[in-house]
Amino acid sequence: MNTSAVELHVPDGVARERALSAGLWAFLAVVTSLFSLFLTAYVMRLSGPDAAAIEMPRQLWVSTAVLGLGSVMIQRAQLNAAGACAVGFLVAQWWAWQALQADNVVLTGNPAASFFYLLTALHGLHVAGGLVAWANVQAAPTPGRIAICARYWHYLLLLWVVLFAAFTWITPDVARAICGVSP
Repeated sequence: MNTSAVELHVPDGVARERALSAGLWAFLAVVTSLFSLFLTAYVMRLSGPDAAAIEMPRQLWVSTAVLGLGSVMIQRAQLNAAGACAVGFLVAQWWAWQALQADNVVLTGNPAASFFYLLTALHGLHVAGGLVAWANVQAAPTPGRIAICARYWHYLLLLWVVLFAAFTWITPDVARAICGVSP
């Protein structure tokens, strides 16, 4: 038998899951690049003279906890609970937007507010996309597909924690220090 001509048979489902996994890694690299560029622009824009810090609404703590719980639920293959948590995260984010609007923190006029709305909306779109993937996994749940979906869920949680930390800790003064701009 010629060992160089040996063909390995990989079942179609396994091959599909491998392709999905590789595609997800590539997608996460692109999303990481996108958010990294936006965060860099956020810091640069926050260093300007017209930037003012905004107080983060308490609802963001709720949304963070709900997203964290969703990550735990998807890891445990509790798909219905994970999906409910993703929807809960989006609702809590909307609630936070409403709280900011009530405090007259609007989209225009302050770079901190503009970037907050932009980045939370962009993250929310990725959570909504995660719900599409979740629905596909719900239709045909296999351990491999659940693991791929869980990887995305965990990524969204990590990304949210980074964004929330940036919104909380990077003030205009910190941005000016990072960028080397005098006040």
